[in-house]
Amino acid sequence: MKIYESAENYLETILILSKKNDRVRSIDIVNKLEYTKPSVSVAMKNLRKNGYIDMDRDGYITLTDKGRAIADAMFERHILFTNWLIELGVDEKTAAEDACRIEHVLSTDSFEAIKKHITGLQ
Repeated sequence: MKIYESAENYLETILILSKKNDRVRSIDIVNKLEYTKPSVSVAMKNLRKNGYIDMDRDGYITLTDKGRAIADAMFERHILFTNWLIELGVDEKTAAEDACRIEHVLSTDSFEAIKKHITGLQ
């Protein structure tokens, strides 16, 4: 199943928020991404329906194993590209924005090749 960039962004955001707070709710995502409550509500419904998140009766969101795998992959890409662009002289804000776009369009093979090149892994 193809997962869309917006879903990847939501999953990554849930991961980032969960690193800062034990509990994540839809309103936290609204505030972080500056999206509307209805947009986030629809997205959470779709992510839950497709098995990427669980939501308890109090509205707390957790990533399923499937959702966590995608979130971890996006977060790794984001950090690697942001840091690399900063090292190349790009300002932090632009580097983070560009990394967010790059992380979604690159194939796994290309990402792994770039990662090996950047980190010096052989």
